[in-house]
Amino acid sequence: MATPFEPLDPAFESRVRESYARQRLLTTLGATLERVAPGEVDIRLPFRPDLAQQHGYMHAGAMTSVVDTACGYAALTLMPPDAAVLSVEFKVNLLAPGRGEAIVARARVLKPGRTLSVVRGDVFALDRGEEKLVATMLATMMVVRDRGLSG
Repeated sequence: MATPFEPLDPAFESRVRESYARQRLLTTLGATLERVAPGEVDIRLPFRPDLAQQHGYMHAGAMTSVVDTACGYAALTLMPPDAAVLSVEFKVNLLAPGRGEAIVARARVLKPGRTLSVVRGDVFALDRGEEKLVATMLATMMVVRDRGLSG
């Protein structure tokens, strides 16, 4: 499936994957980077009891961490090679309990920019082969340069 964006960095995918490998929180949570394309990133998080809230559903904090990360990396795929990315704002709507075997966060850039990019991230709960939208994020990501940051 073709994306509507042309990356500024021909090595965008390896840069995203190398940066993701340094994500200590996502490693701790057990999240995996599933897909990287220009302006698009998918991250999967298997359900574990220690990631649940008091009612047994996936904790909103875990889901938000995963979708924020997916949004950041989706924006990074369209940034120049010398750029890094930071979240500057996001809003999450929790639409349904996160229950099932896993969640997957699918982030898609809506509007890339030289300084700020707007990204949408949807979180789907995967349960017995079915997907259900459980959260959606609208995020603003900032390009950061020359500050010793890498990805």
